[in-house]
Amino acid sequence: MIQRVQTIWMILAAAAVFLTLKFSFYSGTIAADNTYHAVMATDNFFLLVLTSALGTGILINIFLFKNRTIQTRIILLTIVLECLIIFLYIKQTSKFSTGNFSLWSALHLLVIVFLIFAARGIYKDSKLIKESNRLR
Repeated sequence: MIQRVQTIWMILAAAAVFLTLKFSFYSGTIAADNTYHAVMATDNFFLLVLTSALGTGILINIFLFKNRTIQTRIILLTIVLECLIIFLYIKQTSKFSTGNFSLWSALHLLVIVFLIFAARGIYKDSKLIKESNRLR
């Protein structure tokens, strides 16, 4: 098994995704009823399903180490899914009259960074396998 570094990056990405379920993305006062509210994935069913699917997909992707092409495609799909989740969070913030982004919203950016590093590790592994097959 050659895969080492990308497993760590995917575990970190999955941990960050599951932490986003617990912590808020944005908090402030809603314009309609002037109450303080925080935007979390558990408040919106669609965000909850997408975030859970993202974390589960990343964890399943760890065990696909024998098929690096599918692993790379799943990584790219999860990056797109994370961008969609960020878009949906930002769309939720339009309901607020005043507020600010939480420190925990940086976890979403970390997920993308960790997934890019995992894709880079998968690419390096596939390159190493091709070079070793060429030498045989």
